[in-house]
This record gives sequence, structure tokens and C-alpha cells, in this order.
Amino acid sequence: MNIEKTKAQMRKGVLELCILSVMKDNEAYASDIILQMKESHLIVVEGTLYPLLTRLKNEGLLDYRWEESKSGPPRKYYRITELGARTLVELNTSWEKLISSVNKITKA
Repeated sequence: MNIEKTKAQMRKGVLELCILSVMKDNEAYASDIILQMKESHLIVVEGTLYPLLTRLKNEGLLDYRWEESKSGPPRKYYRITELGARTLVELNTSWEKLISSVNKITKA
């Protein structure tokens, strides 16, 4: 078993939940999302994040706006939509149930 591959797969399974959670109260620029993930020990690179942001936007869970930058090209700020907020509630409920179920098995 390749333990690093397994750990990476476990992290990938919760990225959508984490991305929506980062934006539940405030909009965010992609580098802000990456920074928050790193601070929480969820290493995410741009090559992983941008396709997820695009998919979440295409599914109607995120929206974005452009803002001019004083130090370069315009920046895209993402925000959670109403559908995204409802989805986040459902994902959090499922996550809590999953944690409980896994803990019952692993702590037995």
C-alpha cells in the first residue's frame, strides 16, 4: 500500500467542503483559499484548486467578480451562492455523520 497516495486521496475527498467553507462568510481570491488550506495543513496547489473552482462555479455553487489590482492583472474573487450555502449545510451534515461512523469503527 502506498500510504502517501491513500492520504492524498482522503484529502481530495473533502476539498469541495473545505473550499465552500472558506467562502461561507466572505468572498476569497484563489491565493487566499490556498493560504487558508495550507494553514490548516491541507496542501492544495493551483493546478488542483482552479479546476475545482471552475467546476463549483459551473454547478452554480460559486460565483465570482473581477476586481482591478494595483499590482498586476485584475483579480477574480469567488463567493458562495445561495445554492452553494445550502450544499455546504448538506456536506457538513454528511461529513459529521462520516466522522462519527469512522470513529465508531476505528476506535472500537
